[in-house]
Formats: sequence, C-alpha cells, structure tokens
Amino acid sequence: MTVVINAARKAGRRLLRDFAEVENLQVSAKGPGDFVSQADLRAEETLRDELRRARPSFAFLMEESGESGTEEWEWRWVVDPLDGTTNFLHGIPQWCISIGIEHRLSPTSTEVVAGVIYNPATDELFWAEKGRGAFLNDKRLRVSGRRDLNAALFATGIPFAKVPHRAEFTTTLARLMPQVAGIRRFGSAALDLAWVAAGRYEGYWELGLNRWDCAAGIVMVKEAGGYVTGPGDEDPYATGNVVAGNPFLHGKLREAVVEGLSYVAGRRAGAEPGPA
Repeated sequence: MTVVINAARKAGRRLLRDFAEVENLQVSAKGPGDFVSQADLRAEETLRDELRRARPSFAFLMEESGESGTEEWEWRWVVDPLDGTTNFLHGIPQWCISIGIEHRLSPTSTEVVAGVIYNPATDELFWAEKGRGAFLNDKRLRVSGRRDLNAALFATGIPFAKVPHRAEFTTTLARLMPQVAGIRRFGSAALDLAWVAAGRYEGYWELGLNRWDCAAGIVMVKEAGGYVTGPGDEDPYATGNVVAGNPFLHGKLREAVVEGLSYVAGRRAGAEPGPA
C-alpha cells in the first residue's frame, strides 16, 4: 500500500501543476465528451514507472495504454491516471487518480484486493485493503447509517452524447427523484464510490463503467461496510454495471435500477410497458 500511495502522490503533484495551468494544456478529442490531455498521459507514465519499479512482475491495465505485462499474470495494477478528465479540463477540482490491485484466483476468476483513490486538489487520499478496512488519510471509513429513502443522497453518472444506457438512466432517475433527498452527478466514478465509502452518499449507480473506473472503489465500499453488486446476479466488476450502497438502502436502489432496465427492455421488445 505504501508503494501505491507514494506513486499516487507523485503523479498527483504533476497533475496539480498542470491543473494550475489548465487553460494552456494541449487537448485532443478522444471521443464524444471524452478527452485525453498531456496531463493525463504524463500522469499515466509516472504511475507506470513508479509501480513497475516497485513490483516488476505485476501486469498493468491502464486507461490510456491498455494491457501490458505477461498474459499469465497473478497480480495486476488497474489504473486510471485521471478520472474526471472533463472536470479537470474545465478547472473543476473533482478529479482523482485511481489505482486498484487485482489478484487472479483462477484462469477465469479475479478479485480486486486493494485500492487507492487520491484527489490531489483536496489532498484527500482514500485507501482500502481487503480485510483491513477503508480509510480517508488516517481516518477509518464507514458507510452511511441512513435507512430512509427520503433522507438519502445518491450519486450517478449521466450518459451523454452517444454513450449507451440513456433511456435506462432517465427511467431510473424518474423513479428515484420523487423519493429521495437528492441525486448528484459530480463527474468521477472513482470519487463517487469513495464518497459512498465515506458515508457522504447513501448509494451510487452507473452502467457501463470500465474496470479502471471502479476497481479501487469497489473494494473501498465493501471494506467500509457497504454492498456492491450489479443490477442482477452479474459481477459488477466484469460488466461495469455497478450498484453500491449502505446495507439499508442498497436493495432499494438496486430495485429502482432493475425496474428502469426492465421497463426499457420491455419497450424495446414491443411489450406493453407499465407506468414509468
């Protein structure tokens, strides 16, 4: 864990310098609403160099450069060097470095056993190890204890442009909004999961995440006493369909997501839908 934290802090110092001069960054479009900047690439290079030096046998899965290392890896770094790139490019201090450690249990089964999520702009460093708990800097984290939907604050990611699942999202949102205290979209999946672990949100859902978006956050929520599942029986880490929450409201949030998915699936299949 010391290795990961040191690497995240070193990359974070570089990102902070770039963030202070964000208007001068060279930016190239990578897709609708998804950008890659020189800052992003430099941070990934720093993380790769630091982590490889400390653990040369580990493989990598990184957002910008993809997979590297032996195909028969036992341990793998899962890295997003800058989650919340659009926030970063607009001068919004809601972005982070996310690093998960993935352990291969069998040829077809893996598990994320540790993670670090670091927001250099606020100097908040979230970290967790399986069996040791989750922490914000040196403070132990626990998920929220709220039990009532009408007091609950949830987070999500809003599909944009041609990103899939827009209909499923809007249907789920329409079901939840009249029942809850609020729904937030802050633009960083990793930080959203860290904030569930910290008890700032009662829950979070999003469909179609990449592994580097959620690797560290999944282990963090679990170690803080929360639940992380897919809408159904699928593995959320494998599918990217994530529903996270405290023990009291996770089930209700999951029900709303399932209802949204079912309603849209029924309409697409030409079935007679129930009320939205």
